[in-house]
Amino acid sequence: MTSLTARIEAGTPATRDRALDGLRALALLCVPLGHWLLGGFTRTPDGAIHNASPLVAMGGFAPVTWFLQLLGVFFLVGGHASVLSFNRSAETRSWLRGRIARLGRPVLGVAAVWAAALPLLHALGVPADSLRTAAVLVVQPLWFVGVYAVTTALTPLCRRAARRFGGWSALPLLAAVAVVDLLRYGPWSGAVPGWLGLVNLLPGWLFCYQLGVAWGEGRIGGRRSGTALLLGGAGLFALLLLCFHYPLSMVGVPGAARDNAHPPSLLVLALGAAQSGVALLLHGRLNRLLRRPRLWTAVVLVNLSAMTILCWHQTAMLLPALTTGASTALAGLTTAPVGPGWVAARLAWLPLFALLLTGLVAAARRFEQPWRTGALGRAAAAVLAAAFTLYACTVV
Repeated sequence: MTSLTARIEAGTPATRDRALDGLRALALLCVPLGHWLLGGFTRTPDGAIHNASPLVAMGGFAPVTWFLQLLGVFFLVGGHASVLSFNRSAETRSWLRGRIARLGRPVLGVAAVWAAALPLLHALGVPADSLRTAAVLVVQPLWFVGVYAVTTALTPLCRRAARRFGGWSALPLLAAVAVVDLLRYGPWSGAVPGWLGLVNLLPGWLFCYQLGVAWGEGRIGGRRSGTALLLGGAGLFALLLLCFHYPLSMVGVPGAARDNAHPPSLLVLALGAAQSGVALLLHGRLNRLLRRPRLWTAVVLVNLSAMTILCWHQTAMLLPALTTGASTALAGLTTAPVGPGWVAARLAWLPLFALLLTGLVAAARRFEQPWRTGALGRAAAAVLAAAFTLYACTVV
């Protein structure tokens, strides 16, 4: 570790903005932590496992999601990094092709592996309902990749808007989400088609990305911008909760009439603005903190495996549930997520999930690198991934 730390420290340019990498690592690690804490299983008499959420029985747990849902920070940092990378590139098409390939390879890898694993698990006696649960969980975080790919493709337009309007270029995106929410939840909501909420998908997640592009272009930044975003976002967040009765949870709750996350509601943007403000305010301090070599090494290692962590963290939670006996009910794993006892038991499982994820990352990180399997290998992976996608679409 000492040698690795020394090599990473020596290979880091003095001009590297370490705070951006630190913010990205923090936002990324909150994804598995959030899913591991807010996702549970129940086991039916036939031994099958099914998804369950502790938020159904423990509504007071919802404010925890305010601190675990850091996708706004991830998109903020993504916009900042993308526009700097784009400004250094010589040609837009090759730049975009490289970015999309980096996103797509790990997704193709996890889908291909699970496509091969499903029939094997079925042959070993794993119930069909358990396999459906597994497919749902594996696919669940992958929506993010598609949305992020689209926002990345819009970087040239985002840069143009940021150069002309600065941070105000994100305001029309906020307004668009507000209008859709008004139509969905206003007095006339009964006459509005259910698909209208999908309109929020792009502007909802592009909002913080656009702020990040403006930050990367030097149009926002520092204490003034950070304070404005923090106070404005926090004020809107409180207003929506107290006066307009938005759901407390930032993630979906099974059976709830409204969902803040899928698609993103105005509350998600308010939280993202506040989180972006905190990121701007702490940027300099975080940069100084990450001058510590060991801490910086941890950040680098997380970022080098970012997509692998995203793609495989649900598998790390699934493996213990799938491999325990069909008649076994383990507290915090396959018992109903109700009460403080379940929370304490689930916290005890987290080190095992983290250990399993570390092993999966070590094995699957090769998918992030350019593949050298040849055309036949890539075609086989594509066929397997397509088969898993088809299966997942029938059960999600």
